[in-house]
Amino acid sequence: MSTQSLRDQVVDIVRRRGLRRLPEPVVLASGQMSRDFVDVKVALAGGDDLRVACQALIERVADVDYDAIGGLTMGADQFAHGVAVLTGKDWFVVRKEPKGRGTNKLVEGAAVGEGTRVVLVDDVVTTGGSIRKAYEVITALGATVVAAVTVVDRGEVAARFFDEVGITYIPMVTYRDLAIEPVG
Repeated sequence: MSTQSLRDQVVDIVRRRGLRRLPEPVVLASGQMSRDFVDVKVALAGGDDLRVACQALIERVADVDYDAIGGLTMGADQFAHGVAVLTGKDWFVVRKEPKGRGTNKLVEGAAVGEGTRVVLVDDVVTTGGSIRKAYEVITALGATVVAAVTVVDRGEVAARFFDEVGITYIPMVTYRDLAIEPVG
């Protein structure tokens, strides 16, 4: 077993496997431009690496009382599922748009609603658009967001939002850890 903390292991994995410095800036999902591309899906594609990240996430919310974990698909899916397997908590994902057939659901997995305490999760946050959308959908259903966690935060925007709404926000890896310029 490594003597490195779980969080430090995640930082190392993301640095080695998910951070690419490009010759020219690219447009990020947020619409922002950056030469530093952080691909957490690639970084944590290996089962052992994903397990480390999920264990680090669980460690970070150890003092939070919650029923379910999830967020906007696809940035949250692997973490919601992994944490659910490791803790026995429920998982959910928020679709970007309603399914369009069958039950036409926007939220899949656990029934999230009045009285459900949730932890929101996302892989990479730049301006916080995805995790904020998940927040809006989940709170509109009557659930209470008790914490928000991101694997990588590329700036300070999401932290300000969650501070304003009074929710604990926990970035596991920051732009400082990756030695990249903040975006947002």
